[in-house]
Amino acid sequence: MNINQYKVPEKAKIHLKDYATTYDGPLNKKEVKSKLLPENLNAMAELQDALYAENTRGIVVVLQAMDAAGKDGLIKHVFTALNPQGVTVTPFKVPNAEELDHDYLWRIARALPRRGEIAIFNRSHYEDVLVTRVHDLLKESPLPEELVDDNIWNRRFKEIRAFESYLNDNGFTVVKIFLHLSKDEQKERLMERITRPEKHWKFSSSDVNERAYWEDYQKAYEDLIAHTSTENSPWYIIPADRKWYARYAVSEIMLKLMKDMNPTYPELAEKEKENLAKWKKILEEE
Repeated sequence: MNINQYKVPEKAKIHLKDYATTYDGPLNKKEVKSKLLPENLNAMAELQDALYAENTRGIVVVLQAMDAAGKDGLIKHVFTALNPQGVTVTPFKVPNAEELDHDYLWRIARALPRRGEIAIFNRSHYEDVLVTRVHDLLKESPLPEELVDDNIWNRRFKEIRAFESYLNDNGFTVVKIFLHLSKDEQKERLMERITRPEKHWKFSSSDVNERAYWEDYQKAYEDLIAHTSTENSPWYIIPADRKWYARYAVSEIMLKLMKDMNPTYPELAEKEKENLAKWKKILEEE
C-alpha cells in the first residue's frame, strides 16, 4: 500500500470532502483479515520488541475522529497485537477540575511514553482546538479573559507544533491518524448501537446531539490538520467507512514507521561477551 496517498503535506490547505471515506480498491476483506493484517501485526510485534529493548526512542500515536468512527475497535484489532508491557493507551475525555486548573497540554504530558514504549492517545490535545472551538468552551474556562481573543486558535496551533517538534527532538515520534467517516455511515453505526442490545453500552445521546454540529467539526478538523501536519509529525486521513480497511491502513502506517526507525537490540558489553562461555559452563554443570 502507498500510505503517502493518505499523508497530508505540510502547510497544505485541505477540504475533507475531497478525501474519500470509503475504500473501493482491489483488496478484499477476507484476504486482509486472514493474511495481510496478521502479517503486518506479526512484523510490528517483532519491531516493537526491538524498540523496547533498545530503550532510546518512543512513539506517540494520536487517534482522532468523529463519534463511532472506530477508534476503540482499531486499538483492539491493531495495537493489542503488541506486547502490553511496552504499550500505554490513554482515552482523553472531558477535562476534570484538576486538569482544567492546568494548561491544556498538562494532561497530555503526563501520558507520554517512556523510552522504548508506544503511547496511544484515544483523542488528544487536539480536543482543545476542536470540541473546545466548536462549542466555544473557552468562555467557561478558567483561562484569563484577555487571552481569549480572535488569535487564540492560531496560537494553539503554533504551540502544538512546537510541542510535537520538542518530542521529536527528544526521540519521540508523533504520528497522527484521522479516521474519516461519512455522516451516513455514522448514522448506521449509531442506529446499530440503539437496536442491538449488546451494543447499548456504547450508545450516548451526546453522539446523536453532536451530529447537529457535523459541518462545524469538519471545518475545525480541516483547519487543525492544515495547521499542524508537519514532515516530522504528519496527519494521515484514513477512509473509515470500512473498518477492516481502516485497520489495515493504520497497520501499514505503523509498520513503515517502525521499519524506518529500524530499532536494534543492544549488544552485550565486551566484558560480558568474554564471560559468556564461563556462564554457559556453570549452568551446564548445575
